[in-house]
Amino acid sequence: MSSTELGSLWTTYHKKTMILRILEYFIEKSDDKEAKELMSGLWEKLHPKVIEIKTMLENEGAAVPIGFTKEDVNLKAPELFTNGFDIMFCRILKEISMGMYVLHMTISYRKDIIKFYKQLTEITQSYYEQFTQYLLEKDVLPHPNYTNMPKSIDFINDKQYMNGTNLFGHKRTINTVEFGILYHSFETNITGMQLMKGFAQCTKDEELKKYFTKGSNLSKDILDKTGQILIQNGIQPPATSGGTVTSSSEAPFSDKLMMFCNYLLCGFSLGGQGFSAGFILRNDIIAKTMLFAKDIYAYTLEGAELMIEKGWLEEPPKMDL
Repeated sequence: MSSTELGSLWTTYHKKTMILRILEYFIEKSDDKEAKELMSGLWEKLHPKVIEIKTMLENEGAAVPIGFTKEDVNLKAPELFTNGFDIMFCRILKEISMGMYVLHMTISYRKDIIKFYKQLTEITQSYYEQFTQYLLEKDVLPHPNYTNMPKSIDFINDKQYMNGTNLFGHKRTINTVEFGILYHSFETNITGMQLMKGFAQCTKDEELKKYFTKGSNLSKDILDKTGQILIQNGIQPPATSGGTVTSSSEAPFSDKLMMFCNYLLCGFSLGGQGFSAGFILRNDIIAKTMLFAKDIYAYTLEGAELMIEKGWLEEPPKMDL
């Protein structure tokens, strides 16, 4: 097993053990038969994969990371989220998984490890589709805005297109590629804002409470500014609720798990901001997304320092040549 494959499996083990704990809590609290069956099916597919990673690492003589265990979930805790939040959040976790598996597969060379990530990708894509259809059928997840279909092929012949202005100084309307990126940011930040609000509400650690509240406010700020861009272009922002936080103050997860979950989402958000810079052609919007990235990066570093301070951040395997 190469160093890159070791690092990939190590990362995947942490993420998968976290997802299993989250699924166990959501399954326990779900009162919707279809949602419970979907999440239970995903758990049954992922649990053997965690064992498979453990076996591969042990066969190489590598220490198996701790990750997240039964001690990191409290199945007796009351519902912290309702109104479809469980499936909404599981859908976002599958979005993250799809991106990570592509990265991990590109630095894997052993046939069995490539096959392992291909299998995980198939599971993830299948459940992402099922989660999406469930949310659409329950009217929890709205369809993106529709637009008139183009009747001709055009080329950009004015550099002012990049500035977002024309000869009269009016900003051009965002295109469908730009809208797709902004829409996705809006959709994920709604759920992220609710997640951080719930975490802040149930942690007993005042330092973490302030940190999660800061994260919820950061998502809200991104939502406000992204919504302004859409409204300025005559587009109604998405109306998805992102789920509801209950009044419960009993934590369903350990502080360690909640912080790692937040850390993972921040990394996903940073990747999204970097991706957007390459496909958004309006400079004013690029500038705003880069400011978002700057704030998210600072917030992510603060979280990493907190986890180190608490002794919760496992060190990845060293390059011991």
